[in-house]
Amino acid sequence: MVVFPVGRFAIGRAVAVALALCVAGGSAEARRVVAPAQKPNTSPYTPAGSLEGNYLAAYIAGASKDTAAAAIFYREALREDPANPELLERAFISLLADGDVDGAAGAADRLTLKDPSNGLAQLSLGARAFKTRQFAVARTLLARGVRGRAADLTASLLIAWSHAGSRDGKRALDTVNGVRADRGFAVFRDYHAGLIAELVGNLPEAERRLKSAYDSEKTTLRLVDAYGRLLARIGKKDEALAVYQAYDVIAPRHAFVRNALAEIGAGRTLPPIVQNAQDGAAEVLYGLGSAGNQQGDELASLIYLRLALYLNPDHSLALVTLADVFERMKQTEQALAALKLVPAISPLKASADVQIGLSLEQLGRGEEAVKHLERLRAERPNDTDALVALGGILRMRKKYLEAAEVYGQAIDLTKEGDSGRWPLFYYRGTSYERAKEWAKAEADLKTSLELVPDTQTVWKAQVLNYLGYSWVDTGKNIDEAFKMLKRAVELSPRDGMIIDSLGWAYYRLGQFDEAVRELEKAAELKSGDPVINDHLGDAYWQVGRRLEARFQWQHAKDSSPEPDDLKKIEDKLQGGLPDVPKPAEALTNPTDQIKSGG
Repeated sequence: MVVFPVGRFAIGRAVAVALALCVAGGSAEARRVVAPAQKPNTSPYTPAGSLEGNYLAAYIAGASKDTAAAAIFYREALREDPANPELLERAFISLLADGDVDGAAGAADRLTLKDPSNGLAQLSLGARAFKTRQFAVARTLLARGVRGRAADLTASLLIAWSHAGSRDGKRALDTVNGVRADRGFAVFRDYHAGLIAELVGNLPEAERRLKSAYDSEKTTLRLVDAYGRLLARIGKKDEALAVYQAYDVIAPRHAFVRNALAEIGAGRTLPPIVQNAQDGAAEVLYGLGSAGNQQGDELASLIYLRLALYLNPDHSLALVTLADVFERMKQTEQALAALKLVPAISPLKASADVQIGLSLEQLGRGEEAVKHLERLRAERPNDTDALVALGGILRMRKKYLEAAEVYGQAIDLTKEGDSGRWPLFYYRGTSYERAKEWAKAEADLKTSLELVPDTQTVWKAQVLNYLGYSWVDTGKNIDEAFKMLKRAVELSPRDGMIIDSLGWAYYRLGQFDEAVRELEKAAELKSGDPVINDHLGDAYWQVGRRLEARFQWQHAKDSSPEPDDLKKIEDKLQGGLPDVPKPAEALTNPTDQIKSGG
């Protein structure tokens, strides 16, 4: 996977965005002193009545990763103290992160008067120039103050797109070709060279450059899609289909790929990814924002994506990536808002609608989530993703039989050999198990285990764990269950829940020392899990470590266990556990050992 360059933000007196955002300079017009535009306050936040109150509220909101609140409070604070340079800088960053690019550009005008080398401010002004098709102004803003190779690449690509906007295709390609880059940067460079060549009508060069990028990174969706679209448009339908089909093997059922295969198969062509220079600049910024998200650089990713969407509001991948960033930041309301903006004609619209339902559930709006997904099921009866999401929410709401029914509908829609079939049996099996319909659960879990590919080791471990643990817990197939659990630990040695299953199996066999050893590992890997703490408490009790046992039970009680488990934990805190035969005294039959255990 290609990783596009992106750096860390340092918010302070010298705002510096490493790597790509080190562009500076500006024309007289671009550097006019303009106060940040005032957006109407439609948020649930009420500004404080003082400068200090707004500043403190903004600071706390920023620390809490609430970009919307931070922007509101910084905007209000700046209105009261417009000459404060640090406040101006912080407000500028917050406005950008909140998507108020015009307001941020107003602050950038003032910032660049005092510090022309402020790269992020110059970039926001450049984006404003792109937006208004002032490509010469954009070049001026982007060409000065470049520092570092990554910054040179970013500035050069944006300048190249400005030349394309000015209808100077030769200079646009010359600008891109003048960038020296290692392999990772070269892919990014060739990708944009291909898009520029296509926009200016140089189709042979477009094919050559997009093929070069694709050959270097065949697992990157954006490169696959750009190259496949071009091949289809220049009459190379079979080659285009092969490109998409190869990706479908690597990442099955992606919406963009399914849509492209259907359209090309029906004899239709797909429009190019980039329709104009603004789209091209947005694509540069989207690439950087996507990379920032992959690297966990949330603020950098937010700002790049906001700038990309400022230039191309219908960029569905940028919207979905923005939603993902907000989900990572636990700002689900903002993630939900981004998902609702995905255009109806986008191949990602269906998956975005499904994610909206999941987001509603995360926000505690469960009934609304179920109604939303039920509506999707009615509108799209063949949409297995909507069914899986609905089943998941019903499962979370402990409506296990209803969930199993929904998963059954999804199974009926899939064909034998479908790569997405095995998870459906797993989800339905776990739903039946929770509903205490063990015979049905066992059949589905065994089917899932047969179908899950050996290459998907994490999921293989999960299925082995669930079936093995269930057998141990019911005293069935003990030898095979132990083999399954040990294999699951081999496949996923850092999964505390799987190690807990193996430890609990030892406990149920009366092998308490071995149980303590495994359960201590599990508690270290997944601290604060009430099930693991409860199990470890039981094991400690049986080896005579009574004080530690009570500590673990209390920890389990304080960690929000299931209601049925809570009563058992409270009973153990009151009276401990009954004695269980030592391994040497235990019954010979392992199944009998299980049934007589704690």
